[in-house]
Amino acid sequence: MPVRFFYASVVALGMGGEEIALRLKGGRWGWWGKWRRIRRRIPAAVLTVLHHLQSSGYQAYLVGGAPRDLLLGRVPQDWDITTDARPEQVKAVFPRTFPLGEKFGTVGVLLDDTQVEVTTFRQEGGYSDGRRPDWVAFTPAVGDDLARRDFTINAIALDPLGEKLVDPYGGVKDLKQRLVRAVGDPRVRFGEDPLRMLRFYRFQATLGFRGETGTEQGITAGLIGKVSGERLRDELTKILTAAAPALGLEGLARSGLLTVILPEFGPVWPADPALFRHLVATVEAIKPCPELRWAAFLHDLGKVTTRRVAADGRIHYYGHDRVSQELAAAILERLHFPNTSRQKILTLIRWHMFAADPALTDAALRRLVGKVGPEHIFDLLELRRADIVATGSPSYRARESLAFLARRIEALLAGETVLTRKDLAVDGHEVMAFLALPPGPEVGAVLNEIFRWVTEDPARNRKDRILAFLAERYRGH
Repeated sequence: MPVRFFYASVVALGMGGEEIALRLKGGRWGWWGKWRRIRRRIPAAVLTVLHHLQSSGYQAYLVGGAPRDLLLGRVPQDWDITTDARPEQVKAVFPRTFPLGEKFGTVGVLLDDTQVEVTTFRQEGGYSDGRRPDWVAFTPAVGDDLARRDFTINAIALDPLGEKLVDPYGGVKDLKQRLVRAVGDPRVRFGEDPLRMLRFYRFQATLGFRGETGTEQGITAGLIGKVSGERLRDELTKILTAAAPALGLEGLARSGLLTVILPEFGPVWPADPALFRHLVATVEAIKPCPELRWAAFLHDLGKVTTRRVAADGRIHYYGHDRVSQELAAAILERLHFPNTSRQKILTLIRWHMFAADPALTDAALRRLVGKVGPEHIFDLLELRRADIVATGSPSYRARESLAFLARRIEALLAGETVLTRKDLAVDGHEVMAFLALPPGPEVGAVLNEIFRWVTEDPARNRKDRILAFLAERYRGH
């Protein structure tokens, strides 16, 4: 759809013309909307903070993602206000405040039940640790504050009350052109905080924008080693769950960031572009849940090392689900995933090649649910569906089979009480006592055998019947 841009006039604000303000005029702005429409999307508490600061004689603007999203017609998730008022002056304006980092100029303002962050215009020194500035100095000029931002589309200051934009780096033009471009020298910006290299691709994935070539050329993939696993995990998750994840993932691969962060992808990219495209397509086909998107991206990692060509020329990947699980486990551990998320992702990967046969017996379905867990079984079906879609081949019959299995599993779950070993009428201690077994793996093997026997007929799940089964099965004990 073509974008109709708004009319604007340029007003110099001093600073040798380095700062400009764009005052929006009336007329047909297309999807950009009018100022009143922008104000309507801003919470009353945020407008009140802006008003109190300005009426007290200070400058006050929305910065960061809020101006970008408002100009794109979106509802921002975060509201950051910047001002020339120092922290102590901000606290003097508002009766209820709380500290958030006054050393860095940030004060929290409480209005009723709403918290709003207000930060003083500031300049920053170098980033010796690759994350935080060595020093921060307050400044009276909003342009100095915008100069430290990462990308031009995030270096816009918006005053919705005075109907003014401050845009010294052409962020409004880049929004119009759907472009992600660094503020100043990209090597400097990325050197300050290497995570910005991932943010470069995240904004492409979330906004559907393209990245500026010069900015991408400023990426030095090796710098990403300075970033903690937690920060990498969170940024990668945002890319994976974005509306257009392929834009971000393909950029990560192209730039070399992917294989530096996840060396397990080394055998996949660029050696096996078809497999990489399949993984990306699976991500795009699955629901945008973090665990599902991660499982989709990692589910076939083991195919490269398990690839075998049979005598008839057919290609097989025997055991790739187990190998993929092992590779994924190393990745999730390195990125410090929470245990619950890690276990879910690994379970889905391990069992994604289950037999999706409509003719599976009820006992086989019970055992499948027992392996995966009733809380994950439908996510496993979703991964299998996305995997099939990502092959690009006609798959309506496979999807029909999965839908049929889902209906059968729903019926089983509605009436069954034996879905995992925990549901058995005996536990490990009772098995050890009855068979005189010491603690060890043999107890687990016996419980698995009991579970298989019970799933053939859930009515068998009575203690007396199970003990009778054990007495007959293990007569020598």
